Amino acid sequence: MVQKKGPKELQPAWVASLTGGKAHEGAAVAHDLHWDSRKIAPGVAFFALPGAKTHGREFGLQALEAGAAFVVTDLAHPGAVQVEKPERALLAVGRALRDRFGGTVLAVGGSSGKTTTKECLAQGLGWPAPEGNLNNAPGLARFFLHLEEGEGAVVELGIDRLLEMAELTYLARPDFAVLTSLGEEHLERLGNLENVIREESWLLQVSALRLSSTQAAEMVRLPNLKTYGIGAGDFRAENLELGLNASRFHFEGHPVGLPYPGVGPVMGALAALAATRMLDKPLADTIERLAALRLPPGRMQRLQLGGVDFIHDAYNSNPLSFRAGMQFLQTQPGRKWLVLGRMAELGEEALKHHLEAARLAAAISPNLIFVGPFAKQQAAEAGGSAVETVEEAAELLARSAVPGDLVYLKASRSVGLERLLELWPREEA
Repeated sequence: MVQKKGPKELQPAWVASLTGGKAHEGAAVAHDLHWDSRKIAPGVAFFALPGAKTHGREFGLQALEAGAAFVVTDLAHPGAVQVEKPERALLAVGRALRDRFGGTVLAVGGSSGKTTTKECLAQGLGWPAPEGNLNNAPGLARFFLHLEEGEGAVVELGIDRLLEMAELTYLARPDFAVLTSLGEEHLERLGNLENVIREESWLLQVSALRLSSTQAAEMVRLPNLKTYGIGAGDFRAENLELGLNASRFHFEGHPVGLPYPGVGPVMGALAALAATRMLDKPLADTIERLAALRLPPGRMQRLQLGGVDFIHDAYNSNPLSFRAGMQFLQTQPGRKWLVLGRMAELGEEALKHHLEAARLAAAISPNLIFVGPFAKQQAAEAGGSAVETVEEAAELLARSAVPGDLVYLKASRSVGLERLLELWPREEA
């Protein structure tokens, strides 16, 4: 059975044929796919994948009751497309869907700044991209299922275990790779920085067009690698100005303006401008689109509440993105408050990295509020206050910050530091 190239659909026999599986009676044509049984609706194919605590196979019958067209599972039952390993079937389906796309696929990887760079590239080039940070195999497969034919598309590849980049690059088959940065990340499963470098840089090795930040390029020696950076590299941001409302710089003599503060958006925009040059697309169009850039919440997002300026940068955090935040804060005048939560998945080196972060923060401001399991050690190392919960941090900050102050929020998203904004008094806003 050959999958048709026209309508966006998944035929059970086609899915089964990709992995030597079997389509059982009752399996129907699907027009969408998902991996979360709670999000199954009529006409959706449910991929029953192994999870951290439970296996998706346990929810196969529940998905069929909710109207699933079929279930990709290792079990035999009516409505099933039975395969040996559903996760392998997903990669095969995703790759086949990607191969139906005739345009350029540009993939973004790296230890930090991936989603911001992906958005800058997609919006700057005018190409579609997955919403948010759908950067794993299920999210990518679903994106390619619904992707319309066009000039190009931008995807983000996020890893947290060994060999995952090889799987994602097999699925996405990138024509153009962008590596944002390299640093400690997901050490609980990746182990050490050497593994991070090897895994993340695989993206560059399998791509014909290669672009990397100057920071990452220092750790990766590859031929035909173009680089971008602030004042350095093949593609450069010059005359950089970082403000609370916007960032400005020059690229090849052209003024570029972004409606966001911080180094991260600047680097993302610079990657988009470099890609524009490498793809021989009109530079003026990219500059115009970047001026209207819109990033997801929690990435150098500025809010003003009761006269206090907040920079919400707490969608995620690791040592590399933390240093970028400190670099931005160093350029800002006035009194600053830093509310800093846990950086997740740093394994045995977690305390070391949190103490280093505390010292970096103390060089920016004495007004520090540390939240979570390392807070007491951080405060003992660098000064400031230690609290256990976001609610305590909000209460302490509300008693201390005054209009005109700048508050910077940084933590991994599991901390939920954005709740501080919800708790902040808004009557004066």
